[in-house]
Amino acid sequence: MTQIIKAQGLTKSYGSLRALDSVSFDVEVGRIVGLIGPNGAGKTTALKAILGLIPFEGELVVMGKNPYMERDSIMRDVCFIADVAVMPRWLRVHQALDFVAAVQPRFERARAEGFLAKTDIKNSSRVRELSKGMVTQLHLALILAIDARLLVLDEPTLGLDLLFRRQFYDTLLNDYFDKERTIVITTHQVEEIENLLTDVIFIQRGRIALANSVEDLGTRYVQLTATAEQARLARQLQPFYERAVFGRVVLFFDGRSPQELQQFGEIRTPSIADLFVAKMQGEAA
Repeated sequence: MTQIIKAQGLTKSYGSLRALDSVSFDVEVGRIVGLIGPNGAGKTTALKAILGLIPFEGELVVMGKNPYMERDSIMRDVCFIADVAVMPRWLRVHQALDFVAAVQPRFERARAEGFLAKTDIKNSSRVRELSKGMVTQLHLALILAIDARLLVLDEPTLGLDLLFRRQFYDTLLNDYFDKERTIVITTHQVEEIENLLTDVIFIQRGRIALANSVEDLGTRYVQLTATAEQARLARQLQPFYERAVFGRVVLFFDGRSPQELQQFGEIRTPSIADLFVAKMQGEAA
């Protein structure tokens, strides 16, 4: 596969704060990658570097180019949705369509209008008359109508209710994503997107804690639920994290086979959300 993003030793400091500390990862074409981490972990800084918004140290290549030095060029093939859809409150919907059509040669107006026709958004409405969910829908309609190779989403459904979040991701998958496009997304609602992801990157304190395809997670990590006595024996196999749940012990293992662990209790492949908590708290410990 072809790499659309390649980071090697990517570093970014703000004074004495090192937001990214020699980070290395790859993103392949046609993947949906979750960049997941707690607040202040470095997610947004990484996205800003990918979008060419900030200078950085180390190597970062986006579509074969340095994003900071060649931002004008890469942004012809990149779209971005931030955690807050910022549009002038006086702007009417049809004016937003006019503007994007004038500045983005790859914008397909008919496609945007087709998407908006499925919503309650009127062409004559001003942004200030729309709910937060509707503004996000408008933003998404504009983005979906641009034939971009890379879509970067930074907490795109922050503050939206469950219905709007579901509609957002359904539209993203059904009307936008294909094997020629790539999506990089950060979110706090890990449970809602884990079934969409093909790859995950966990980041904490500016460093990569995990970078794997979702497919490989099932062969690498095992979650064991055991009694206290079973857990005492299982600890000999060196779990990297454990927690107590309803009188039992849940242990997480890296590189152990299910066959090794099944004698100690119930085994399963951990969800991405559970694995994220285990890796973050295990690293902290």
